[in-house]
Order: sequence, then C-alpha cells, then structure tokens
Amino acid sequence: MSKKPTTTKEVIIEGAFQLIREKGHEFLSARSLASSLGCSTQPIMYQFPDLDELRELTYQKADAFHSEFIMAGGDLLGMGQRYIRFAEEEPQLFRFLFQSGRFSGSSLEELIRSPEMSGVLAAVSTEEGLSAESAVSFFEPLVAVVHGYASLIANNAMKYDPEVIRKSLIMIAEGLEKGLNHNDETV
Repeated sequence: MSKKPTTTKEVIIEGAFQLIREKGHEFLSARSLASSLGCSTQPIMYQFPDLDELRELTYQKADAFHSEFIMAGGDLLGMGQRYIRFAEEEPQLFRFLFQSGRFSGSSLEELIRSPEMSGVLAAVSTEEGLSAESAVSFFEPLVAVVHGYASLIANNAMKYDPEVIRKSLIMIAEGLEKGLNHNDETV
C-alpha cells in the first residue's frame, strides 16, 4: 500500500498564498515555497509540474479572500473603503491580484465586467436601483478613484487616512448620483 502524500495540493496552495501574502508574488518559486513549507521541491513539482497552475489556483484563493473582505463592507461606501483598507492591510496580496499583469491590456469596463467583479457590480445595481448598464456607467469612475487610492497606498506612495478617503468617496458618489439624475431629467 502506497503512503499518502503529506504535502497535498491544498497544503501547497495555502503555502503559496501565505508566501505571496508575506513576501510578494515575485518570490513564488518551487524552491522558496519548499523552504517555506519545510520540504523538498519534489512534492511541489509532483503536485504542480507546471507552476502556472499553482499560480492560478493561488490567485483564485487570493481573489476569494479579497472578495470576502470587501463584501463585508455592506453598502457601496463600505465596500469601497474596505477595498482601500485591503490594500493597506494586505499590500502584497493587493499587488498580486491587481498589479501582476493579469489584467494587462484590459479596459476599465472589461475589468468591471470581469467575473471577479460580478458580486460588487450586482451590489451597485441593487443599492442604486440601476440597470446593469447604468450600474457600469455609475461604477466606472468610482472604480478608478477607489483603485487609485488603493494602488497608491499598497505601493507606499500615500498614507492611509480612512476619514479623508471616506469624505472623498461620499463626495464623488454624490456627484455621480446628481449626474445620473440630471441625465434622467434631460431624456
């Protein structure tokens, strides 16, 4: 009877997630992961002969972690604030998710319509009482601002100040709502 492997796919994915969380996606290699897990590279290469598969599964784990984090914000303002706070608390994961080239060449609208954003876009549509198309138009400038703040913070180019960010997001959302109402009146 063969011995069951102790370094399972799940253990390896969790180890890759933790390695990226602590050191960054640039440090993910079979050797660095083996060192982190306290094993040789053999079980990693056995489970993942192609490290691209490991990166993809680790990305999915990080994306689910991120989605759960921001969706706990409740309303649209809370989700925006938590998106930015995630960049403050988890800068390495933020960079892995949004600055590792995965969306390279994509437009902002394509990013908003991506499967990763479907839950947030549905919340915007419901909260603002908008059709799916109007929700995209309303959400696009918010994404640019929220992601801009988060990117600056994750890369240590800006200090995290939750009160300034909250006021800014409220002001922008109010302006967008006025714009939507104005467009509805002129139609």
